[in-house]
Amino acid sequence: MAHARLLRQRLLLLFLLGLLLLFSPLVLQVEHLAPWQAIPALYLYLFLVWAGLISVAAWIVARART
Repeated sequence: MAHARLLRQRLLLLFLLGLLLLFSPLVLQVEHLAPWQAIPALYLYLFLVWAGLISVAAWIVARART
């Protein structure tokens, strides 16, 4: 039971981190950066944060199964 509770807490923390990274004034700061390899910095930031959140969520769930 404690193991499932810890899993829920970690996923909730990851969700809150995602909210902070995707819906905060931090995103507006990235918008003003110069493009990298002709890719707008905002698109790159959003994609990397999204991919990172999915990767960390998969790692948390995979660790919980073992």
